[in-house]
Amino acid sequence: MVIAIYLVILVAAFYFLIVRPQRRQSMARRQILSAVEEGDEIVTSGGVYGTVLAINDDTLDVEIASGVVVKIARGAVAARITPEPELHDDEQDGDTEAEWDGDLDDVDDVDEERPRHEDGDTES
Repeated sequence: MVIAIYLVILVAAFYFLIVRPQRRQSMARRQILSAVEEGDEIVTSGGVYGTVLAINDDTLDVEIASGVVVKIARGAVAARITPEPELHDDEQDGDTEAEWDGDLDDVDDVDEERPRHEDGDTES
């Protein structure tokens, strides 16, 4: 009876620690591959960055440099690179950091309230 309990625990652990995460990873990979469209920037499993020009059944035509187009296997896509959203001047809240001119007199000392040790570190 005890052996059967151990066997059930072992099977459950195997399922939750191996099978289930592998299924999730496989599903995420399929979603990445199906979401690739023309014009997307991608990175291949070999580390090559490029822009998708054409999508065929099992291959992609990817431009890796100006005028250099390579054909790669669709499964070689490791990730889609999503561009960061650009902020326009009218969308900024005005809380962007000003560029530092190198003058240390303009820097506020944020640790003025905190006492310092002899070695210069602040107390925690």
